[in-house]
Amino acid sequence: MKAFIVIGALLISSPLYAAQLALDLGAGARTWQTEELLKHPEAQTVQINEDVSYKKPMTYRAVPLASLLTGIKPDDHLQAVALDGFAAEMPAAPLLNANGARAWLAIEDPAKPWPPLGEGKKSAGPFYLVWTDPQAGPISPEQWPYAVASIKRLSAVADRFPALLPSPSLAKDDPVNKGFELFQKNCLACHRLNGAGDAQFGPDLNIPFNPTEYFSQDFLKRYIRDPQGLRHWPQGKMPGFSAAVLPDPELDQLVGYLKHMAGRKQPLKQ
Repeated sequence: MKAFIVIGALLISSPLYAAQLALDLGAGARTWQTEELLKHPEAQTVQINEDVSYKKPMTYRAVPLASLLTGIKPDDHLQAVALDGFAAEMPAAPLLNANGARAWLAIEDPAKPWPPLGEGKKSAGPFYLVWTDPQAGPISPEQWPYAVASIKRLSAVADRFPALLPSPSLAKDDPVNKGFELFQKNCLACHRLNGAGDAQFGPDLNIPFNPTEYFSQDFLKRYIRDPQGLRHWPQGKMPGFSAAVLPDPELDQLVGYLKHMAGRKQPLKQ
């Protein structure tokens, strides 16, 4: 029987295959194997009515994510890193909810593999963070990371990456500061800004140029709503952000943050 090892997760092409999920929650690291998670006492079958990645209803064997987050408190900050470099920054509070929008770690059973995400693509496995009742959050598409390899407890984004911060002269309730919160939730999983961030997926949004410098505000908002509708190419991976996910007032605040940061460029560290 042939076996194939993939760096970041151990994937073996047989029913004995074991993927690894690394958890580093600040009180010692823990690695979970596929088989352990499938047999977890809280594992159950979960129906997802509107799956963000598959664009259709899906059924998974899943564990409530909160049951794995030992010692995590609502005001903690977590980062889920995928095998492709996608790095979702997430406040812990929504992940700990037992009611309303609830986070689940879906586990791909090697005996019942999930379908590919598209032609020539892999599945969302081996681990995928999915939500029941996401509208109650609201939960953005960036909070559905798939092919998850690790989940870490980290300090807040503002503490780790001061180059992302708006001017300290702004009032706390300034729309630009709200835009910064929205940037963390919706953009930082794929993009860096001023070289700051952990994502290895999309381009930097300020260096060398900020999108507000080469898009008019109207076209930038249209691009965020429907990237393929404005710039169509087969390799395009950026999802669209509908008004249900990012209402018009919030979209304005996000664009306002980007425009503000165009005046706060910082040289990239060599």
